[in-house]
Amino acid sequence: MRHVHRGEPAAHAGAHKVLNNNVVVTVDENGTERVLMGRGLGFNLQPDGSIDTGKVEKTFVLDQGTEGDRIRELFADVPYQLVRSVIGAVELAERSLGRSLGRHLVFALLDHVSFLLERLDKAISVPSAPMPALRVLYPDEYAVACKMVERVSGDLGRQLPQGEEIFFTMHLLNATRDEPDADAAQILRGVQHVVSVVEAELGVTLDADSPDYARFVLHVQFLLRRLVDRSMLTGTESSLYEVSRRSYPTAFRIAENIKAYVGEATGSELTDEEVLYLTMHVERLSRTLSSPA
Repeated sequence: MRHVHRGEPAAHAGAHKVLNNNVVVTVDENGTERVLMGRGLGFNLQPDGSIDTGKVEKTFVLDQGTEGDRIRELFADVPYQLVRSVIGAVELAERSLGRSLGRHLVFALLDHVSFLLERLDKAISVPSAPMPALRVLYPDEYAVACKMVERVSGDLGRQLPQGEEIFFTMHLLNATRDEPDADAAQILRGVQHVVSVVEAELGVTLDADSPDYARFVLHVQFLLRRLVDRSMLTGTESSLYEVSRRSYPTAFRIAENIKAYVGEATGSELTDEEVLYLTMHVERLSRTLSSPA
């Protein structure tokens, strides 16, 4: 599906199908399908009638095949107010991030939010996904996602559940990251698990707003990225490694647990240098927790 901005020429000649009062599908002489949207655009429109182009607010060019069928079905079923709200939220994100977010983001968010609202209307609990590391790793996308959730909530006159900014951030990352999705998802899951290991071992919930938390999360992100890129730290830090093992036994044990998790999850073994730096970060976190306020 390709988004065509308002004002871009679009062929409206030929057969068309009214999906609802606000959405019409046209087929031009080349067989290209377009979804045209505008308030009242399809009202009383006949299959061979003339489309009032002045009412067209947005146009999407449809791909052939199953995806095009799913998009037609979605636009037919979703309230037009939600369609306009999600499109507005995506445009807000594009302005904020200074780049196009691709043709699939509108569809992905429509699908997500419509399913969310359906569950809420049926009083079905909606699971949250707390990922404090996400706003450290991707602060720009997270900030924009918060604005998008606020925009959609305001447009619909109902507050989306707490934690939706996480899901919006993930959709933004899928639309903005050049790296393979599998790598990005693996790294994020790895960061979350490592944080969970540290919290369990220290018996605390780490302060996601603290500078030490941010440093630790970024270090783990880069560590996992080095694993993916096969460029782990190496050097001649054996003496420091032994000193840290003796001086910081709790932090060292946690670093070793992280090493075991990484080995099981990725099949790669952390070097002593990587374990050393993990130990230093964990020790810093534990000292921050034990320091008086």
